[in-house]
Amino acid sequence: MTRSILFVTGTRADFGKLEPLAIACRDAGFDVSFFVTGMHMLEQYGMTKIEVHRVPGVQVHEFLNQRAGDPQDMILAKTVIGFSDFCMEHKPDLVVIHGDRIEALACALVCATNYIRSAHIEGGEVSGTIDEVFRHCNSKLASHHFVSSQDAGRRVMALGEPEGAIHVIGSPELDFHSQPSGVTIEDVKARYAIPFDDFGIVVFHPVTSEAETMGDQAASLYAELVASEKSYVVIAPNNDPGTDGILAAMDTLPKDRFRILPSMRFAHFSELMRNASAMIGNSSAGVREAPFIGIPSLDVGSRQTNRAQAESIRHVSAYDRPAIAEFLASNWGKRYDRHAAFGEGSAAERFMTILGTESFWSGSLQKAFTDSE
Repeated sequence: MTRSILFVTGTRADFGKLEPLAIACRDAGFDVSFFVTGMHMLEQYGMTKIEVHRVPGVQVHEFLNQRAGDPQDMILAKTVIGFSDFCMEHKPDLVVIHGDRIEALACALVCATNYIRSAHIEGGEVSGTIDEVFRHCNSKLASHHFVSSQDAGRRVMALGEPEGAIHVIGSPELDFHSQPSGVTIEDVKARYAIPFDDFGIVVFHPVTSEAETMGDQAASLYAELVASEKSYVVIAPNNDPGTDGILAAMDTLPKDRFRILPSMRFAHFSELMRNASAMIGNSSAGVREAPFIGIPSLDVGSRQTNRAQAESIRHVSAYDRPAIAEFLASNWGKRYDRHAAFGEGSAAERFMTILGTESFWSGSLQKAFTDSE
């Protein structure tokens, strides 16, 4: 009997990490499907569910878990109810969740309470915000862990998870960045009406614990970018509390030097990064993908605190305009050697090796705390 694997995706970012794993599972003969919810379903953020539907040979199930302005706890509750109903009907053999989003937490809760085998991707990482709390909760709820580094694996063990359930595979999105994107920069510029030859990429998300100041932080960051007289492609932030202030600050940016987009196809975003002069903001792409590709990145604020260190990364406060200006003057257009602390682009292969063992599928789902040495 063919085993069924369900991937949960709520944002364009986690889909980019899950897609290589899902394709590998599909090609290995598993029955693969996606539970699509969260930002994917919102027109304001580009209706990115379309990207999931483009994956051939998989099933896609949509669930609208929020309306504009819904608080996080309400989104959590709605997702728990919707995903529980879905699992009772479809009975997946394995549910794969990623990271630290509220949708992942809801689905991890459903799996744990119903003894459904689940795999958590990229647990054990630190970031210094409420996201880190959600991420560690997901690790405690999941039955299997596929982490990006040895350090992350040790942290999951420190949470009481058994070493045999923890597998270091690297960051899955690097599988894609390690290969040709399949499009040219000319294709990207034409599709998204980007008129610049020399540009930086800006992605600045809200930090939920700092929601009241996110507008001021964005205004300070963007003011320095405007003063630099350089050109930028700006990707809209996610929909966490605080995003309205960031969007309001974005509305003031001069349109002749700032191309604002709600989202991009993953292949096009990858190619855009490869040709950018810098990555700026607080997206995980700035501390994970950018160092792997070898472009300089400016990590702004607290969202990625302690997440990664590389020669190509600079960390600044959003209010430190002199430091932002210095980065733009000294690092713009530089190239660095590939930073491979989070893998070499073979995560899907390692993932499939583990799923190919019978012990993965036969292990008990009754969890117990394992004391680490």
